[in-house]
Amino acid sequence: MNQFLIADDHPLFREALKGALQNQFEGLEVIESENFEQTLQRLSQYDDLDLLLLDLHMPGNGDLYGLIRIREDHPALPIVVVSGSEDLNVISKVMGYGAMGFIPKASSSQDIVSALQQVLEGESWLPADIKEQIQDLDGEDRELAQQIASLTPQQYKVLQYLHEGLLNKQIAYELNISEATVKAHITAIFRKLGVYNRTQAVLIASKLQLEPIEAAK
Repeated sequence: MNQFLIADDHPLFREALKGALQNQFEGLEVIESENFEQTLQRLSQYDDLDLLLLDLHMPGNGDLYGLIRIREDHPALPIVVVSGSEDLNVISKVMGYGAMGFIPKASSSQDIVSALQQVLEGESWLPADIKEQIQDLDGEDRELAQQIASLTPQQYKVLQYLHEGLLNKQIAYELNISEATVKAHITAIFRKLGVYNRTQAVLIASKLQLEPIEAAK
């Protein structure tokens, strides 16, 4: 009996994927989550998961941060990214940051099932026409992943708001915390990322941004 977690903010997609998988995997239990915070809760509740199907653009995920954070906290859990994007740069980073597979949302249910069966057997999976085009991450990207993995989800939220140009008092309002707490988070972010000012931190955050969310839906 397998136990999968589907992390995606679209209820109809989750329902369709759940139905397709339960038709093919006998006795499959499917757990669902619709945002990054809920996904972390599910991961802590269910420690026997066989597979995580992850949507990059799920609310709170911060594009690549969610993948990096989960891979750091759950190194033995196979993660398969399911995305509406087929951008080679995105796929290269996803695989380089620890995913076992990348499945375009346009894939047929049979292709999805075949991909997951391969991943469950310990193999990585990519569409045949993409596999040969994927590039390995360079040293800078690997260092970036290590730095980002050191940030807590709350610190990454602060970093995202810095990227959007918000002032400390605006960040405090958005997160319902004090300005002193925001300043403490920023100090920790600078230390963990090895930077000395907001501009340098924002440049690092920019490297984790994928294509606009609207384009990936």
